[in-house]
Amino acid sequence: MGKTLFDKVWDAHVVDKIKDGPQILYIDKHLIHEVTSPQAFNELEERQIPVFRPNQIVATADHNTPTLNQHLPIKDELSRKQLEQLSENCKKNNITLYELGHKYNGIVHVMAPELGITQPGMTIVCGDSHTSTHGAFGTIAFGIGTSQVAQVFASQCLLLTKPKSLRVTVNGTLRNGVLSKDVILYIISKIGTNAGTGYFCEYAGDVFENMSMEGRMTVCNMSIEMGARGGMIAPDKTTFEYVKGREFAPKGEVFDKKVAYWKTLPTDADATFDKEYHFDAEDIEPMVTYGTNPGMGIKISEFIPETSDASFEKALEYMDFKKGETLIGKPINFVFIGSCTNSRIEDFRIAADYIKGKQKADNVTAWLVPGSKQVEAQIIEEGLKIIFDDAGFELRQPGCSACLAMNDDKIPQGEYCVSTSNRNFEGRQGQGARTILASPLMAAATAVEGKIIDITKQLN
Repeated sequence: MGKTLFDKVWDAHVVDKIKDGPQILYIDKHLIHEVTSPQAFNELEERQIPVFRPNQIVATADHNTPTLNQHLPIKDELSRKQLEQLSENCKKNNITLYELGHKYNGIVHVMAPELGITQPGMTIVCGDSHTSTHGAFGTIAFGIGTSQVAQVFASQCLLLTKPKSLRVTVNGTLRNGVLSKDVILYIISKIGTNAGTGYFCEYAGDVFENMSMEGRMTVCNMSIEMGARGGMIAPDKTTFEYVKGREFAPKGEVFDKKVAYWKTLPTDADATFDKEYHFDAEDIEPMVTYGTNPGMGIKISEFIPETSDASFEKALEYMDFKKGETLIGKPINFVFIGSCTNSRIEDFRIAADYIKGKQKADNVTAWLVPGSKQVEAQIIEEGLKIIFDDAGFELRQPGCSACLAMNDDKIPQGEYCVSTSNRNFEGRQGQGARTILASPLMAAATAVEGKIIDITKQLN
């Protein structure tokens, strides 16, 4: 019987097994930030346990960071304390930290791949649910809780029950204007937010094979929004070319040897999955969400469904939408392009390509927030900043920003925000804020028009 990509990576990292029980899995890389690490460091200190392998840990400041005036002291006391605590803990334990202002600083799931820290065949964890992003490289990557962060600090291992396997296959050619964000929002709208519970998902088929690494990261990032433990895409030529030459990637002969191993990782032809879904690329259109979870999404040409259950009614009430309504023409005052889902250079190139020569609508506040210092530098070098400035968009400094209300970038109560983030929960972007998830292209178009439009009408 053949093995899946997930099986191959998992089995290579099993240190020990408990009979008929969980397994001890070795963790190659542990990524940390300021929000979920302080309690874990405290636990180790109280129990007088040293950090076992500090060289396997990389830290960055991202969730609480301001996106304006990063050279000035942080005004918010809680945020300031959390960042100071991270610096202190990393210094004390010899852990590499890319703090605010460092040329490698950025959102944890953006800076690690772009620095070559993320590599195929690894196990990667972080006290952050969207760690699934790194699965785009053929890694087993998933978010962990604070007590598990302490477990990895102490042993570089985790005690885990092996998840079941799920495969989502999408074949065919995507229509003009359909991006990776639309693909994953479409999948979640079809299978629901619980379909992946208890599973690790592999994405297969032409659509993912033809995607850039940035696109693959967007898809894997949102795997947990369908309940999966994580998502993976088999490493291939696209992956190897992306990793090659990056700061912390293997070099020379070592890289060639790694590639030879990485080529053995894709799922065997005779491997079986516990659950499978199949979709046609032609059926996917630009997507928008209308509710308060990422599964409540529709194609731009569709209408809000006529379903009636209590949670559905509650979501529509919060969003102030009606059943049977279209979102086309809906006035929007806030647009956010950023987050660990869509803040890579490709996302800003797509946005700039659309925005060039146009003007932002007067009623719109449009924040563009790069995922890292490196992305910020690329935006400037490639002349994209000039396009954004000329069109009236605000390019801010790197950070998680308006993805979640843990910093200064909050959406006001009652306002709609078309957002390239990953979650549209109640209050996610600020108390009473209403989030509509979409691709960077849809977000850019919304900012220019001041309302949601059917982007396909302009492209075709």
